[in-house]
Amino acid sequence: RGDSCCCCSMNGAGNLMDFLDEPFPDVSTYEDFHTIDWLREKSRDTDRHRKITSKSKESLWELIKSLLDAWSGWVVMLLIGLLSGTLAGVIDLAVDWMTDLKEGVCLSAFWYSHEQCCWTSNETTFDDRDKCPQWQKWAELMTGHAEGAGAYVLNYFLYILWALLFSFLAVSLVRVFAPYACGSGIPEIKTILSGFIIRGYLGKWTLLIKTVTLVLAVSSGLSLGKEGPLVHVACCCGNLFCSLFSKYSKNEGKRREVLSAAAAAGVSVAFGAPIGGVLFSLEEVSYYFPLKTLWRSFFAALVAAFTLRSINPFGNSRLVLFYVEYHTPWYMAELVPFILLGVFGGLWGTLFIRANIAWCRRRKTTQLGKYPVLEVIAVTGITALLAYPNPYTRRSTSELISELFNDCGALESSQLCDYVNNPNMSRPVDDIPDRPAGPGVYNALWQLTLALIFKIVITIFTFGMKIPSGLFIPSMAVGAIAGRIVGIAVEQMAYHHHDWIIFKNWCRPGADCVTPGLYAMVGAAACLGGVTRMTVSLVVIMFELTGGLEYIVPLMAAAVTSKWVADAFGKEGIYESHILLNGYPYLDVRDEFTHRTLATDVMRPRRNDPPLAVLTQDSTTVEDVETLIKDTDYNGFPVVVSRESERLIGFVQRRDLTLAIKNARQKQDGVVSSSVVYFTEDAPQLPASNPQPLKLRRILNLSPFTVTDHTPMETVVDIFRKLGLRQCLVTRRQKNKNKQTKNTYITHLDHLLRKKTSKKREQYNKQHNRDDLCEYNSKY
Repeated sequence: RGDSCCCCSMNGAGNLMDFLDEPFPDVSTYEDFHTIDWLREKSRDTDRHRKITSKSKESLWELIKSLLDAWSGWVVMLLIGLLSGTLAGVIDLAVDWMTDLKEGVCLSAFWYSHEQCCWTSNETTFDDRDKCPQWQKWAELMTGHAEGAGAYVLNYFLYILWALLFSFLAVSLVRVFAPYACGSGIPEIKTILSGFIIRGYLGKWTLLIKTVTLVLAVSSGLSLGKEGPLVHVACCCGNLFCSLFSKYSKNEGKRREVLSAAAAAGVSVAFGAPIGGVLFSLEEVSYYFPLKTLWRSFFAALVAAFTLRSINPFGNSRLVLFYVEYHTPWYMAELVPFILLGVFGGLWGTLFIRANIAWCRRRKTTQLGKYPVLEVIAVTGITALLAYPNPYTRRSTSELISELFNDCGALESSQLCDYVNNPNMSRPVDDIPDRPAGPGVYNALWQLTLALIFKIVITIFTFGMKIPSGLFIPSMAVGAIAGRIVGIAVEQMAYHHHDWIIFKNWCRPGADCVTPGLYAMVGAAACLGGVTRMTVSLVVIMFELTGGLEYIVPLMAAAVTSKWVADAFGKEGIYESHILLNGYPYLDVRDEFTHRTLATDVMRPRRNDPPLAVLTQDSTTVEDVETLIKDTDYNGFPVVVSRESERLIGFVQRRDLTLAIKNARQKQDGVVSSSVVYFTEDAPQLPASNPQPLKLRRILNLSPFTVTDHTPMETVVDIFRKLGLRQCLVTRRQKNKNKQTKNTYITHLDHLLRKKTSKKREQYNKQHNRDDLCEYNSKY
């Protein structure tokens, strides 16, 4: 019946065609920068599943198809884990090599990093473990001199040159091939998972360019990390594999379940923390997270972590990035400096968010935003120029954090471990007592202080540029530096003043009391929590990242304190702040609605605005519909019995209506501009002289969500949040009065939520005895 022509009978009654009885491509899909209807997508998936289940009883082949459909979700998770783990391993290896390439090259195999090059050398000594004949710096390779002012200046110049080259390639590739590959990606991922459509953001080109430019951006030495962008990369992998299965490619709600699991896999490979990845997706990223998605996220994170472990990019036979092994427990008195580090993390998070948002807003509203390449080159040049003289800023941020986390054992050669040793000490290697700091430690403290100031300032201007840029590692670096400084200070206080009452009970002379590396780990967690406002997932990621399961309580104390302090200055984390800055339609489930208004106070237009554009169920012509679509930009139209009764029948989407009429004109003979459009179940009998009618009941939503005009706005907001509605119709006495959309609430909240006194509302109702039809739609 779908595409055939129907002839008129002798009595003049035409057979009404319903060409949408058969599936029609693009109907029920969404346009770019629109929000999806979660209830509609859920209903469609339920109908699809019911159809597959009923067919599975008909034949063995249909039963096999139903089993394949049931297992398709696990297959997608397996593919996501394999690809995201592989890409993460390749990125880690490439970053290590290209970062070291700025300083020198391995003569035996140029594709080896510094560490890999010296692994293969038999001439490396313990004291000079970082030096081997196979690895040469550029000055030594070019001039034959490894030391001296000339060699230093040449290495300095080539370091800056390589950094500029890497950053220029990164920003150029992003600008030319994939503009969506810039930034962290997490604010956009959060918005997409809440139901917003951004075509191309998770596309193949974005995946390819983001992977390549992420390596270039991190290798350039800029104050950014790869962890946030890896979440974007993993979600691109999820979107890629969704296209292989119609179950996910044709249902935006099901697709977002896969993307939630992909985000978990991204964090899993970014930190080597599969459980933390699942909790991160649940706490920070996902908008809709059913129990089924929890199990699949766990499986995807497991496969991704296993794949990364098989590649072994860190070369330590461990999955975690910063494995530590402390030999001293923490004491209750140390909670005071841990909480102070939490306060510092909250203050740093507030400072960073406000300063970075102010800078990004300036970038968007001034001429600066028109020159992204020049901005990246300038920031890279300044970063490389200031970073090279300080050994703690010259090395990669991951190496810096790893050194700050490490405990000082007998085999450590870092400046941070340059303590004055007691020649009469006869203790095991793993139980070295607290010692007075040597000149190397004090020198390192000055360098770390300068590195802290440098990281705080330069990260503000780096995050948000038109290159892939993560925030996890820079934030952890700031906290780790501050924590290590505090840890050394507490250690020296405990050594020199062990008779003080705060140290007397737990720090005896000659004992190993304080572990400065633990303070660095707690500070890193505090600063990351202050910026992102994470709590549970942050603590789990940190102890998975370091293997420090014993130190959960200090991490929890610092994370909670950091969040409390940061929330005192503003509830939004860095990702929510960038969502607001970019104007994305995102309803945060954690926001509280405090206005005491009703649905009638919010719906638009007002008294002097045009009435709501509606369709009638049996008296609107094709020409009327096309004119309405042309003259308005609404997302959809309520369908009423007639303009006199205004009784609501259903709601039809603009896109479905446009495609349906276009398809009918192409495939159905007799449909002309004067053809009547019917949304009714049964068609009336028409004279033979009348043009062929068009039945569009199949695209009509017969159960749109409605509220009364006296529904409190707090309830309406909860409905939009928890049910994921795209629009909500406001009725009075079963008549359609208005329509609210999700974007109406978000975009125009400050303007629309105006209180009205009961007297004014009664006066308004008396003046409008007939239930007026009014509508508002945002540009989305």
